[in-house]
Amino acid sequence: MVSRHISVAPEFGELERYRPQLTAHCYRMLGSPFEAEDAVQETLVRAWRGTERFEGRSALRSWLYRIATNVCLDMVKSAQRRARPMDLGPAREPVASNLHVPTEVRWIEPIPDTMVAAGEDPAEVAEARESVRLALVAALQHLPARQRAVLILREVLRWEASEVAELLDTTVASVNSALQRARGTLAGRNVRPGDTHEPLTAADRQLLERYVVAFERYDLAGLTSLIREDATQSMPPYDLWLRGRDDILAWWFGPGIACRGSRLLPTAGANGRTAFGQYKPGPNGGLDPWALMVVDLSGGLISDIVFFLDTARIFPLFGLPAHLDP
Repeated sequence: MVSRHISVAPEFGELERYRPQLTAHCYRMLGSPFEAEDAVQETLVRAWRGTERFEGRSALRSWLYRIATNVCLDMVKSAQRRARPMDLGPAREPVASNLHVPTEVRWIEPIPDTMVAAGEDPAEVAEARESVRLALVAALQHLPARQRAVLILREVLRWEASEVAELLDTTVASVNSALQRARGTLAGRNVRPGDTHEPLTAADRQLLERYVVAFERYDLAGLTSLIREDATQSMPPYDLWLRGRDDILAWWFGPGIACRGSRLLPTAGANGRTAFGQYKPGPNGGLDPWALMVVDLSGGLISDIVFFLDTARIFPLFGLPAHLDP
């Protein structure tokens, strides 16, 4: 009697269920939800075309990550790294003359939590959101592509060094060396992949509710009480960023005074943080999109605010409307 090895190729639906995990992985590598979507689509297409070669010797999830990592490495070869305004220079004064849009910079772009976190396990959802926080993704962009891949695979996905070496067609010693160099770079930027952010407490949610009310009222006293003295603000695609509550409020009540009368719409979150669609009064009545506002907390107060101004690209991704009636 002749025995046969029977290989069962995964169905496309089985591949598709890994989309959120793969999207998070590709976003960490690329810093853009749009590029991550492209990379995941290419990954799934390659996997589908190669299902006959999948013999189940490795887990399906690992096989998909191998494909996705190689797709991202190919994309990174021809792309300039993405950055945040903080990466380009020191904080500056809150005056309009400091506003510049550098044409040579590719910015880190926000990703909806809904694209990277799926499932019923709260711990897994929280871990997925933490792994795409803006500070970590920005720090990863400072690593050479292969170091970036090594650190993500070892520190975030917890692959064994031998598995990473096989994927990258290199040695375990080379993987360990790359990991040490990558860790050193991130430590220099005060970022660690394993850093955790405590879930929002009831007090945090109440603070955010007060913040929305104070911002929509443009209440100086209320805002002052809710923002940390050492808070930071940035506004991509402008390279200007601000450090300190006084400078932030000087901007809001100075060059940014047109935001008075804005309305904030909550979203499901961006990069593991609270995010709002900001609409400000438009010239033709009603409220026009102005920014995706991503807010971070520390010590019971608001510590960082990012205004992503490319609403034409970002708002549809977050399911935000193109206009609000008054």
